[in-house]
Amino acid sequence: MFVILELSLIDISNDYKTNQKMIFMSKFTTEQISELNDKLKTPEEVLQWGLENIHPKLALASSFGAEDVCVIHMLSKINPEARVFSLDTGRINQETYDVMDEIRKKYNTKIEITFPDATEVIEMVQTHGMNLFYESAENRKLCCGVRKVHPLNKMLSTLDGWITGLRSDQTQNRQTSAKIEIDEQHDSMIKLNPILDWSWEQTMGYIKENEIPYNKLIDQGFPSIGCEPCTRAIKPGEDLRAGRWWWENQSDKECGLHMDHSK
Repeated sequence: MFVILELSLIDISNDYKTNQKMIFMSKFTTEQISELNDKLKTPEEVLQWGLENIHPKLALASSFGAEDVCVIHMLSKINPEARVFSLDTGRINQETYDVMDEIRKKYNTKIEITFPDATEVIEMVQTHGMNLFYESAENRKLCCGVRKVHPLNKMLSTLDGWITGLRSDQTQNRQTSAKIEIDEQHDSMIKLNPILDWSWEQTMGYIKENEIPYNKLIDQGFPSIGCEPCTRAIKPGEDLRAGRWWWENQSDKECGLHMDHSK
């Protein structure tokens, strides 16, 4: 089942949601989070803790890459009612839709879909064009902001915690993350990165071992998959995220979901 989210129509004031989140977050101190990271070693233990303490105000943000489908498989074993949401930017590959549907059918997962604000998209493309992201890093970050970051922030404002498929070796920025952390970028909510210490080989091995559906673009040389016009296959010897925004000469390779580009 797919659920279309129109988050702008949620009739809850921002002040009320912020207050509720602050009340929840007051339950956890930095010291407690540190202790949890020392105690909870496996991905399943991290997810079990999150589901026991935060569900149903906890959800996996999934782009249906290799890492995310591994986490969905784990969640289905722990709690079939675990929430999964995805950002449809309007520019993703057909192969991503295909694996999304395969996952939905295999695990009977109710996938919550959220979209960018239509007015923001219209204003952006009328001002800068459809392929603005190729023209400058500033334009690329604008597009990521409108199509990804803003919808994510709206969704996260309804939650107390979120789950990711981040791995620490993906970018330099992610090397400082922890499996359980307080997300200062998003109102100090709880952020779970259960497979943070996994390698790419471990990720694909888990997929094969458990017969998990995965994006077929991976077999075509796309280990990291974003929007269709902003992702290419990597060449032998290239970094796994070299195919993301390949025309830019930068090292962070982040769209802004896990790194604040405004600073």
